Amino acid sequence: MTTDRILIARIGAAHGIRGEVRVKPFGDDPLSFADYGPLQTADGKRELTVASARLQKSMVVTRFEGVNDRNAAEALNGTDLYVARQALPELDDDDEFYHADLLGLKAVASDGELLGTIVALPDFGAGTLVEIRPAGASSFYVPFTREAVPRIDISSGEVTIVPPEDHADEESGEAGA
Repeated sequence: MTTDRILIARIGAAHGIRGEVRVKPFGDDPLSFADYGPLQTADGKRELTVASARLQKSMVVTRFEGVNDRNAAEALNGTDLYVARQALPELDDDDEFYHADLLGLKAVASDGELLGTIVALPDFGAGTLVEIRPAGASSFYVPFTREAVPRIDISSGEVTIVPPEDHADEESGEAGA
């Protein structure tokens, strides 16, 4: 499953009184989101052009063209920013991919058992996780590491997952028994 737009950053809180905002980038290079031209909101109704961006701790303090005061900056809080896929560089390595390409893929165990579908790749601060939702059951998470996710085959639509040791117990309701 591929999409024509890729989520590249999320706008956070206002920074100061002159229209700057904190931005959480989702790429390897934290300043790269500023290199792809106008960024679109999730609904595609608004484009934002980066006027300036600078690193400050784990965030990027950013000024967008036309956002000149704190009120305008505060109105952007929580806005997801997308870039057209064709604006991004081609991936050279088979081990490289965009997270958006993993969403909707089947998660299978090494023995071929279907575990569910990949629905998200959140990062709550301790590293990226793969959220897997089994049919008719609650989601579970595995770390996005080579040990827990040893094979990604986008062309076949499958990702091999090594579930946590207690995964079978949790599914059968025996956890903590």
